[in-house]
Amino acid sequence: MKYYVTADVHGYFTELKTALAEQGFFEDTEPHKLVILGDLYDRGTEALQLQAFILDLLSNDQVILIRGNHEDLTLDLLHNWNRKSYLQRHHHLNGTVDTVCQLTGFSEREVFTQPDEVGKAFLQNPLIQTVIPAMADYFETEHYIFVHGWIPCTLISLNSTEKEYVSIPDWRNASKDFWDKARWINGVEAAHNGIVEPGKTILCGHWHCSFGHAHYEHSGSEFEYDANFAPYRADGIIALDACTALSGKINCIVIED
Repeated sequence: MKYYVTADVHGYFTELKTALAEQGFFEDTEPHKLVILGDLYDRGTEALQLQAFILDLLSNDQVILIRGNHEDLTLDLLHNWNRKSYLQRHHHLNGTVDTVCQLTGFSEREVFTQPDEVGKAFLQNPLIQTVIPAMADYFETEHYIFVHGWIPCTLISLNSTEKEYVSIPDWRNASKDFWDKARWINGVEAAHNGIVEPGKTILCGHWHCSFGHAHYEHSGSEFEYDANFAPYRADGIIALDACTALSGKINCIVIED
């Protein structure tokens, strides 16, 4: 099977279409699927167009969706709506409330003045009813593992700058708590600290590719003019988050397995 793999679309539908077109996704007549490594929304302005595209792919069994930390933020916002989670600053900074507005048609002002109506509309939205329920913690083929942040492991802070990553047995069957935490892990850092899967390559999103290029290849900075947001590859890892809000592009690679 041929897989077109991308990550961290964050509502940038135009950039996603461009990346897929450049790789030949729309003209491909052979069996193929799109794999999105989490974080569908919460930054760009094209949530509705992106959602229509995702729903069409789901109806035709052409997409594999991995759950990201921004999907967790979305459910946290919804589950705590009656406790006025929409007032919390981090839900605005992360773009979650903006996504609610885009998908429901309500304004941000109406979120505050008509919270019950907005909450009910959001609860019935396809993102909640169809898209997030279709997401998996991970997907695996013979040679690849697809996740958002990284595979579950234990992260220990030794001091203000040093961390220790400890593998856990049978990570595939890790508890929900472990998977929730794994979606926030810097996969590039984890891979360089020995958290890999022998004989496999792990594809991940979540953490900007420029981190790997800057810290482990000494190629450019993380966020300045010389930042390298191209896919980062090292032993056991391919990282794909292009930090689209800054770079203006989305990474997409094609693999067969």
